[in-house]
Amino acid sequence: MGYPAFFDRIEPLRLHDPLAEILGSFVDGIVEIHYLDVVRLAGHSCPTVAGAYLMAKKGLEALYGEKTMPERGDIAVEMQQGIGEGVTGVVANVLSYITGATDQGGFHGLAGRFDRRNLLTFGHAGTASVSLIRRDTGRRLSMTYDPSVVPVDPAMERLFPRVLAGKADADEALRFGILWQRRVEAILCEYADDPWLLVLQAEQM
Repeated sequence: MGYPAFFDRIEPLRLHDPLAEILGSFVDGIVEIHYLDVVRLAGHSCPTVAGAYLMAKKGLEALYGEKTMPERGDIAVEMQQGIGEGVTGVVANVLSYITGATDQGGFHGLAGRFDRRNLLTFGHAGTASVSLIRRDTGRRLSMTYDPSVVPVDPAMERLFPRVLAGKADADEALRFGILWQRRVEAILCEYADDPWLLVLQAEQM
């Protein structure tokens, strides 16, 4: 399976999953999630998917610090918009996959433990688009992601309507895909630490 080489340059996320540890799914319950994994989940790589991955990475780093591994299944995710609004569903799917948080259709738990239902919720008022909450400490991190910070190649803008209309030839379609992924690469590799791309605000509940 071929894919853009920069996928492999993106640092993976490492989390501890106590349920996976008890059931023998992963040694010591350590789960490693790569950008390629979330691209498989979403079915594509785009600024939205990249932003969701970046929010998870930066958000969990801020919540847990360098010495503590994030606890998968013990993180709540709050989305500002409703599930059917904009790209909320795409972002929520990626964050659900990484954190283990699910809506009412998730895992029920075992003997009163590991219940992951209702940890992913929608329609929360506020200015931040996403909030991550540590359930053990109540610490909350709110985030707003703005991919417009990363410039769009004018050639991509010209090709986009032709590709969508099915009028692009093979060379144009290939060129568009390359330019599209270059912008995603810029988001994840060049602008990842730009304070205007992803605004984080920590608070205690």
